[in-house]
Amino acid sequence: MNVPDQLRFSSDHEWISTDGSKVRIGITDYAQDALGDVVFVQPPTVGDVVKAGDTLGEVESTKSVSDIYAPVSGTVVAVNDSLGETPQLLNEDPYGEGWICEIEVSDASQIEGLLDAAAYTTLIEG
Repeated sequence: MNVPDQLRFSSDHEWISTDGSKVRIGITDYAQDALGDVVFVQPPTVGDVVKAGDTLGEVESTKSVSDIYAPVSGTVVAVNDSLGETPQLLNEDPYGEGWICEIEVSDASQIEGLLDAAAYTTLIEG
């Protein structure tokens, strides 16, 4: 499994990359592999205010329907509209073109509470 060192991870298998007080969120390589072929993504709406642990959206695959959880609290400031036409981007490029949304974080200290690459690797190998 690909677990990039520069990202932080939730125990629910979401990743974040940080750009100041804004974070980009997606699902991990492990999550997309477990889901199978993704056929539909329901992202959040720009302007939504979310709390860490809240449901952000949904991913539907040939195997199941799964919730996407907010790894941090804040306001959704962007969504990846490309996923509407090409949901398989979650499978093909989970850490790149398959990102789901961006959140303006309400408290940046939340980011430090997420797993680093080593801790996430331990979680998925456990």
